Amino acid sequence: MDLDPAACHRAMLARDARFDGRFFTGVTSTGIYCRPICPARPPKLENCRFFPGAAAAQEAGFRPCLRCRPESAPDIGAWRGTSATVSRALALIDTGALEQHDVEALADRLGMGERQLRRLFRQHLGASPVAVAQTRRVLLAKQLLHETRLPMTEVALASGFGSVRRFNETFQALYRRPPRELRRLQGVDLSEGAAFSLLLPYRSPFDWDGLLDFFKGRAIPDVEWVENGRYGRTIALDGAIGTIEVGHQPERKAIRATIDFPRPTALPVIIARIRRLFDLAADPGVIGAHLSADPALAPLVAARPGLRVPGAWDGFELGVRAILGQQISVSAATNLIGRLAARWGVRTGNGRLVFPTASDLTQADIASLGMPRTRGDAVVALARAAMADPRLFDARQDLGTTIAKLCALPGIGPWTANYIAMRALRESDAMPAGDVGLLRALADNGVRPTADALEARANNWRPWRAYAALHLWASEPVARASNGDQPCN
Repeated sequence: MDLDPAACHRAMLARDARFDGRFFTGVTSTGIYCRPICPARPPKLENCRFFPGAAAAQEAGFRPCLRCRPESAPDIGAWRGTSATVSRALALIDTGALEQHDVEALADRLGMGERQLRRLFRQHLGASPVAVAQTRRVLLAKQLLHETRLPMTEVALASGFGSVRRFNETFQALYRRPPRELRRLQGVDLSEGAAFSLLLPYRSPFDWDGLLDFFKGRAIPDVEWVENGRYGRTIALDGAIGTIEVGHQPERKAIRATIDFPRPTALPVIIARIRRLFDLAADPGVIGAHLSADPALAPLVAARPGLRVPGAWDGFELGVRAILGQQISVSAATNLIGRLAARWGVRTGNGRLVFPTASDLTQADIASLGMPRTRGDAVVALARAAMADPRLFDARQDLGTTIAKLCALPGIGPWTANYIAMRALRESDAMPAGDVGLLRALADNGVRPTADALEARANNWRPWRAYAALHLWASEPVARASNGDQPCN
């Protein structure tokens, strides 16, 4: 990725927050790399090297700044012009793809050779896949040191280090001091908050209220809840059960996630899922500028400049929701999936529900809840497909392949497949072109465009057609007449 040194240096001198996360500055005279907004005295241009990401800076031998804390920068790696393949690889790395397997296995999951994947990472991120994974591990550990009261052993395990010894050695080599000293330097208040309470930054603006309203209208009873301006839900990973709660801290340009889960080693995966759930990697300025070129979208973007595409905690759960929501209202679909969760889910000690797994539904009589038999059979077919292919909802394939694979399942058509791709797989270019609400929103003097006409027009919105769809769904006429969960057939 090419960076203009002079332009980067000017942004750094101005401490322009718009460039935070877009590049990092390695200072050759100190061996430290910083965010563009670092409060330290700015170095001369001849002493600067500029990198597209923290991993590239660390791989070049620079260590993170203790003042501006690179781990606190918004993570917009997937929005800096990276290829779709690199974006999918980053998503897999976030969920632990390189913790148990090597780069060759990661490349195989993406359907390419190891050498090609390494080349793409160098081209777009300036670092190898392993360097990216290692850097994220270190920066997560440093964040845990700053923001939690976890014991050192649990910090090491939660951030993905294989041992406390390796954890200590890495910090000594990178920061030139042991991790305990870093915690003391920051004066951590161990009396405040829960052990797993973390700030997750985003790039502003951020339409928190709109995102929260979307989740509130679709919250599965007892599985999810929206109360006092916060979103919460039960979670389950590898047989363990816990909860997350997420609130907004606009003054910090971050959301605060409180995680209650018995296994510290699951923390990286949980954080990655929360980031995807709230679309924290989006760059709304870039997306909005592109979509505003369409006269119909420009006023919608201006009205909601920080719109995000709501994600999903679990792909299977979202798939079930999408199938049950076909041709009925949001409230009816929410009621239906709530009854499904109550019958086949797991009730926790505090009265909450954990959504049923695919194995729980492979033999279930879903139609007995009150729906067409074919729709119940589609849910069972999805459950069996998820059991047969545990990576069914991996972000590992191109959009066309993903849509085709989902449409091959009984009861899933293009609308449902695109909806799943949009929310569960974080495909920014997914587009349910036949959706009635979208066609209604683009009507000219009461005349709706055809699905084919919408598809042709939407080519100008690539690669952010999913955001265009959300803007149209959220527009006032559509908000009154359409629910955003309803296909056209």
